[in-house]
Amino acid sequence: MDQQGQQGLDSPWRSAWRSRGGPAWLIAALLIGFYVDLYWFDHLEPVARALGLRSKWFLYGALYSLGMVGGAVFYLRRHGNSRYHRVRIATNVGVQVLLAWTLPFVMPLLGGTEFYPSYFWPLKYDLLLPDTLWQLPLYLSIYGLVGSLLLSPLLAFFLGKRWYCSWICGCGGLANTFGDPWRHLTSKSTASWRFEKAAIHTVLVAVVFMTAVVVLKGLVGHDHPTFAAFADGTKQVYGFLVGSVLAGVVGTGLYPLLGPRTWCRNFCPMAAILGLVQKLGRFHIRVKPDMCISCGNCSAVCEMGIDVRAYAQSNQSFTRAACVGCGMCAHVCPRGVLRLENRVTVLGDKARQGLVTLDL
Repeated sequence: MDQQGQQGLDSPWRSAWRSRGGPAWLIAALLIGFYVDLYWFDHLEPVARALGLRSKWFLYGALYSLGMVGGAVFYLRRHGNSRYHRVRIATNVGVQVLLAWTLPFVMPLLGGTEFYPSYFWPLKYDLLLPDTLWQLPLYLSIYGLVGSLLLSPLLAFFLGKRWYCSWICGCGGLANTFGDPWRHLTSKSTASWRFEKAAIHTVLVAVVFMTAVVVLKGLVGHDHPTFAAFADGTKQVYGFLVGSVLAGVVGTGLYPLLGPRTWCRNFCPMAAILGLVQKLGRFHIRVKPDMCISCGNCSAVCEMGIDVRAYAQSNQSFTRAACVGCGMCAHVCPRGVLRLENRVTVLGDKARQGLVTLDL
């Protein structure tokens, strides 16, 4: 009977730990338990101190990095024949190990300020708040402002959101590597797409509102203590619900059940902003006409829940706000129907679909 199972490039549904079987639920329970303990308890503090680390967060960063390295090995053993993926995954791991763990750990040892240069607002939701900017050295404050408000959207316009979501971001890096065994679990249903649009833009509105009220508190808080208390409460609620529950407990804990991009697809406010810019920009996936054989490999491996096959069958090149440009759909296509591009010629494709275009 095993020979009757899913054939093709991979057979993930035969493995219980990759197909929502008992082992998958156990792994999810362990991950959720770990994140609950990390965010709301201090059992990891003595472990971190025993290892010579300043806090449980550096222990978490070390475990995070190890998870990415192990996941990268797993990923490259299957897809390392592609130069794009070798470079992309190497960049993911390098950014995490060097910029998101080593550099923040070393900076205070050299008399500097602990800082994570690979994260920008609104993903790092407190980066643009007055208290954060005033505490940082001037060059880091300028870096945070320019990176968040200018550099990130500009790169998304020219390169697509993949420059960040699929190459730099630590959340995306963990999904690319440690989460790769579960990428096929991401729902492609219309209901999931509708939930995605509602949820991710709700969180985007929430982080903009929270940032605005906290900035306003810095301007008038001394004269309006009630408003200052409201602003502080708004920040705490956002940090709890989005920064802890959605980004950590749900976003990573449910990898084995919902796929690795639950946070990125449904809740990440930075992904929402970059996705909107991407729709106006040059990035698209080009479809070679009349070549799709409807094998479904592209849709099966899309971790963002995009039904790529539907576009290929319709001979439609496309730009989707959700797409993180991982390139897996093009990688698994047996006929080379799909190609990731950053070209002005995308305007014709967008106009045909009724999307907003820019006359460049």
